[in-house]
Amino acid sequence: MSELISSHAALDGAKNRDKAKAIEARFVVEQGGFTLDLDLTLPGRGITAIFGDSGSGKTTVLRCLAGLARPKKGRLVVNGEVWLDTDRRIFLPTHKRPLGYVFQEASLFRHLSVMKNLRFGLDRVPAAMRRVDLMHAADLLGIAHLLDRMPAGLSGGEKQRVGIARALLTSPRLLLLDEPLASLDQKRKLEILPYLERLHDQLDIPMLYVSHAPEEVARLADHLVLLDGGRAMASGPITETLARLDLPMALADDASVVLEGVVAGHDARYQLLTLALPGARATLTVLHAPADIGQTMRVAVKARDVSLITGERGETHSSVLNVLAATVVAIAADTHPSQAVVRLDIDGSPLLARVTRYSLDRLGIAVGMRVWAQVKAVSLLA
Repeated sequence: MSELISSHAALDGAKNRDKAKAIEARFVVEQGGFTLDLDLTLPGRGITAIFGDSGSGKTTVLRCLAGLARPKKGRLVVNGEVWLDTDRRIFLPTHKRPLGYVFQEASLFRHLSVMKNLRFGLDRVPAAMRRVDLMHAADLLGIAHLLDRMPAGLSGGEKQRVGIARALLTSPRLLLLDEPLASLDQKRKLEILPYLERLHDQLDIPMLYVSHAPEEVARLADHLVLLDGGRAMASGPITETLARLDLPMALADDASVVLEGVVAGHDARYQLLTLALPGARATLTVLHAPADIGQTMRVAVKARDVSLITGERGETHSSVLNVLAATVVAIAADTHPSQAVVRLDIDGSPLLARVTRYSLDRLGIAVGMRVWAQVKAVSLLA
């Protein structure tokens, strides 16, 4: 259900808004036999993904942020504003927290047009406090042509985009999204993802995005929190966290890393795009139509699509487009005894390679060694 919960009352912590943007969240919640015990400092802008198996506590985290669950002990500070501090007996109720909440399925008012649904969100905000106007929200979510329609005539993806726009029109200082694509088929998911990316790029509103879909997390998130049994196994930038060999994600069959590159050129003859990775010395070549020079693009590289070469680069001849100079940073045993996972450094960008233990020993690969990483496939995420 996609709903919004909002507030527009002035908060006591408003005087601290000039502080560095961050979300401080410490929660201890006991529910039956389940305990959520978290102590996190999250970025105060961009998208933070909360990822984990069912029952790991993802939705409980959002409920604590929204004030729908009251922690036994806790503290919540959102970009300088104190919403919760059990030691000081501060608990800002849900209706006084300036946030938007988007659930799995749209809960639009069926008797109201799209325009009137949006105005429901907008009218809850005094004009002087509005940060997003109606047509801006409609344009961001691609629903301007739907304003006169009734909810019954919308697709699932269209309804969800209207629900997100309605939440934005409450001018939230925090946007919570609880698996907003879970009820959609693959086609509708692919339809809505670009709009979520647009929100990320154009609005300075921090978003916490709950998901159990790795492909959504890889495409959208800047920061990743990995939950297991009510506790955070990891919390950090997604590029770094996905490459940690001490986490189960790095040993999964579909283990991958996310890299961000800047468009540096395009070969029209072969339809090849060149992306410069951070550090400026390494580049990736991908099959793609032309793109603007300087545009940032995100790619995923699976560990199983990376092989290793030793010796001089000039001695090798390969049909693989991307062969990158790398340093071996760490080696971990894979879940299968015949294989290992190698973490590599490419001028500051992490990469994973899944290789057989036989190849590891035959090539004498060890930590600190310089190798060539042969990247056989690259997936553009955005």
